[in-house]
Amino acid sequence: MEFKHKSVLLDEVIESLNIKSDGIYLDGTLGGGGHAYHVCKRLNDKGRFIGIDQDADAIKAASARLEEFGDKVTIIRNNYCNAKAALMEIGVEKVDGIVLDLGVSSYQLDTVERGFTYNYDTALDMRMDQRQSLTARDIVNDYSEKDLYRIIKDYGEDQFAKNIAKHIVKAREEKPIETTFELNELIKAAIPAKMRATGGHPSKRTFQAIRIECNHELDVLRNSLDDFIEMLNPGGRLCIITFHSLEDRIVKTIYRDKENPCTCPSEFPVCVCGKTPLGKATPRKPILPSKEELEENSRSKSAKLRVFEKL
Repeated sequence: MEFKHKSVLLDEVIESLNIKSDGIYLDGTLGGGGHAYHVCKRLNDKGRFIGIDQDADAIKAASARLEEFGDKVTIIRNNYCNAKAALMEIGVEKVDGIVLDLGVSSYQLDTVERGFTYNYDTALDMRMDQRQSLTARDIVNDYSEKDLYRIIKDYGEDQFAKNIAKHIVKAREEKPIETTFELNELIKAAIPAKMRATGGHPSKRTFQAIRIECNHELDVLRNSLDDFIEMLNPGGRLCIITFHSLEDRIVKTIYRDKENPCTCPSEFPVCVCGKTPLGKATPRKPILPSKEELEENSRSKSAKLRVFEKL
């Protein structure tokens, strides 16, 4: 299957990066190379592009797509949380722009055996990096009821988290839960019929929660942003596309803290902590998909782009 991923907020990302033709740019979630291709097109012979992804299929697809740009492109298989060390290994300390597109790619969702979607019956997997051992099946069958409740409540923000966790634990006492449709049925049984009639697929929130836990998505994001902001040259920009409120909250909070890092008590007349702003969110509010994009690509509907410019 071809690696297809409609790059969300493509024009907005390219504009926000404010690309210099001789600059160095990093995409920490390379995917099929959609954003990357348009960055590379704007670079001259002195420009450089580095793409990172942990998914072997993405690496293969992006390598083919970016082949025409030759030596200016470097592709690394890794998790973006290791970007600083990975770039140091190739002699790069600072970059002029960084892109993170935190969505699961259309390819990952549509490749049935990857187990990301509740729309097909397949083995529970959900690993973005298939070299890791932990799978969705392990989480569903081995986590305690308390931990299942915690991740479904915190990462899925599902009001029926307690009941869903209870149904999962009861069912696995009979036999292990192996497939997406087996899990779907348990989630459906745990949610009152009248509530299932609204708000989309009943499994959406639980699948999101398990995927986030399986790939440590929020921890990876939280633990990477300091490095990314530090790696930017003055005037460089960090562009992050999020797809749910948990990710967006982390990005918004860290941007705000970097913009105003002062830790002095509010009653102090002047700052004495010595912490100065590292940059600013630009614009202040998130950039949302256009009406045209929403009509063309339904998967863009929850996307938000937040941009931080280094001072």
